[in-house]
Amino acid sequence: MGMPLELNTMIVTKGNEVREQDNTFSLAKDGYRLYPIDIPLEVRKTKESETTGTAVIKKVEMSNQKTVLTYELVALNSTN
Repeated sequence: MGMPLELNTMIVTKGNEVREQDNTFSLAKDGYRLYPIDIPLEVRKTKESETTGTAVIKKVEMSNQKTVLTYELVALNSTN
């Protein structure tokens, strides 16, 4: 029996990100998702929206059908 796994190359927040401190955020996503760590990625509110910034993922945790990302925002394109 297989396990569904999604590979992602951008961070799509849908407004659900939580600020941990300064420029560090966490984001919980449903399902198991794999992201590159320590590589700059685009951050967007939706897949189709403009890029709001660039982030570097520091930690990916997968358990109980959820993935939790911890990432650092390294560049901000817009405050909206």
